[in-house]
Amino acid sequence: MTSATTPIATAEAPRRIRWATMGPFIALGIVLLVGTMLNPNFATATNLANVVTRSAFIAIIAVGATFVISSRCLDLSVGSMMAFVTGIMILTMNQLEPSMGANAIFVGAAVGLLAGAACGLLNGLIVTVGKIEPFIVTLGTMGIFRALITWMADGGSIPMERSLREPYRPVYFGDVLGIPIPVLITLAVALVGAFILYRTKYGRRCMATGSNAEVARFSGVSVTKVRTMAFVIQGLCVAIAAICYIPRLGAATPTTGQLWELHVITAVVIGGTLLRGGKARIWGTVAGALILEVIANLMVLSNMVSEYLVAAVQGVIIILAMLAHRFIK
Repeated sequence: MTSATTPIATAEAPRRIRWATMGPFIALGIVLLVGTMLNPNFATATNLANVVTRSAFIAIIAVGATFVISSRCLDLSVGSMMAFVTGIMILTMNQLEPSMGANAIFVGAAVGLLAGAACGLLNGLIVTVGKIEPFIVTLGTMGIFRALITWMADGGSIPMERSLREPYRPVYFGDVLGIPIPVLITLAVALVGAFILYRTKYGRRCMATGSNAEVARFSGVSVTKVRTMAFVIQGLCVAIAAICYIPRLGAATPTTGQLWELHVITAVVIGGTLLRGGKARIWGTVAGALILEVIANLMVLSNMVSEYLVAAVQGVIIILAMLAHRFIK
């Protein structure tokens, strides 16, 4: 009896893995095809380049979220952290611009990376050392970061000095061989993230922790260090996204990054990473971010659904993705 059923089970497992891996890319292809059929303006090179570029922010942050979620944690503070880090960067650049000129941009970027890592470390230590649920911790820091940027901006905005806007502009609006720079940065972040997650000891320990923290701990894995580092990686990804985002609008406001946590979690989930941890797909996460931006773009181009319902559609998507995950063992 056992010998007869085992080959079937072993044959079905790789098939499920292939579908789980390719699912986000198949869904992206279907969405692109539907978009082309619904509106001829959708498939233009200009519109597609705009869609891919706009998805870069969520994709970069979602790469970091893939580490956090694969370790069986959750970070709801990424949108507020994005606003806070953006404000710190702009204030730093504005302060240094009179003495350093355009070089202040590089110092501001370095400060932003440090601030992002510090925010991630704060989240990670409270979760691991404080032994508080990640949902509660990051819900609290979400409010803290949002309040801090509101205080820093005095309820208004923090604009970047005009003399810095032109030298900083290419980071978002520039391209290399026709490929937008934010897209290249996203690819670089995804490549590094995939290497760390799939090819290093830390990546294996991260997924082992998410799969079963107690077993990982008995195997000699420091669950505290693994999860803390996952939050630090998340903070660094938020900072990289902030570096790309600043030249787009040239200012930080209390509403910067609002609801991005929903977009990020949705991208990770529809990309194939399990919210219960243990399985992570970096490239699926990038595809998930593209799917969300393509759908939002279609809602703007077509009059089928109001653009004000974008968040509602994304909420439906994450619920459907979670239902689909119930069939993944």
